[in-house]
Amino acid sequence: MKQEKGITLIELLIVIVIVGILAAVSVPLYTGYMQRARRSDAKVALEQVRAGQEMWRAERGTYAVDAGGNTAETILLNTMGVPPTTITIYYGWSFTNKTATTFTARATPTGSQAPDGWLEINQDGTKTDQAGFTFPDPSCKWSK
Repeated sequence: MKQEKGITLIELLIVIVIVGILAAVSVPLYTGYMQRARRSDAKVALEQVRAGQEMWRAERGTYAVDAGGNTAETILLNTMGVPPTTITIYYGWSFTNKTATTFTARATPTGSQAPDGWLEINQDGTKTDQAGFTFPDPSCKWSK
């Protein structure tokens, strides 16, 4: 009897099942990792916005507000170097509150990042997320 070399259909199916299981486990992990990495970009941008507002207040005595046909966002971008309102294709930021004495900046996710929910920071450095958690609560997206 001559012995044939090669793989059987059963062996091939077992390999395909194993690869499928590995893909089913690794793709969601990778997606979660990418979502956290993009959220990190938004956190950095909001911290830069807060720092820009504090520099503006240190020089002028008030936080930046809309003036002279420019938004506070544009004024801070042009004078204090804060990030543009489109942080990445996944996040944009804007002020939800801006007065001479208070501000709240919000990073809003877009596209595939949208289910992640927005992040906010205010003049006191209080960091909150869309679910209502406040940093340093471990459930807050600022903690993750």
